[in-house]
Amino acid sequence: MFTGIIQSVALISSISDYQGIRTFNISFEQGFCKDLEVGASVAVDGVCLTATEIVTPIQVKFDVMLKSLEITTLSEYKQNQKINVERAAKDGAEIGGHPLSGHVDFKTSVLDVQQIDDNYRVRISTPREWIKYIFPKGYIALNGASLTVSDVNKNEGWFDVWLIPETRRMTTFEDKQSGSNINVEIERGTQVVVDTVRDAINEKMGALMPLFEKFLASNNADIDSIGQAAQRALSDSDKQ
Repeated sequence: MFTGIIQSVALISSISDYQGIRTFNISFEQGFCKDLEVGASVAVDGVCLTATEIVTPIQVKFDVMLKSLEITTLSEYKQNQKINVERAAKDGAEIGGHPLSGHVDFKTSVLDVQQIDDNYRVRISTPREWIKYIFPKGYIALNGASLTVSDVNKNEGWFDVWLIPETRRMTTFEDKQSGSNINVEIERGTQVVVDTVRDAINEKMGALMPLFEKFLASNNADIDSIGQAAQRALSDSDKQ
């Protein structure tokens, strides 16, 4: 498990391919790899990778399977690529962001970046099948960083996040621009609640479901927004 708080920016020193496996040799900042062992997990731009060889105190090798290359941005990376990294959370660690599995759901592109003084807004394109799990003030993980969604447009298929100067300083987001691809992991609790509510309503409504959806649409809502509201209520109750 990871916390979504990026600990460092690392560098891909070299890349090699053999029999469908891509191996990254990654150089980390001094001290990042302290007590890191073969078999340990590190999130690389949000993708949970397993250390396969400790080359030096600051260099470690990781193997990536074909499926992970297909789903994530790791297939696009070149030598000297900068990446966000986080060590796996230890028992009792403070969750500064939100719990992450390191299992990326999809990769997508940056639509637009806007900077107003120290305010930095990034707009992310989102496939229809995933936008239903994303809502304002909800959590989302982009390249392994836990961020809060500010705005969502389901019809146009995008959402916005705003980055504070510290987040930009500690991550690679400063390098992202329109067209850059990003790994996305949705908040798992939200997905479970939205799917459960949708299935429950569909089971109860049956043939009346299309009429119910039209009614919701006429009020600028949908079934997924009901699930999102339920998730927000659960989150608020947990904080009390």
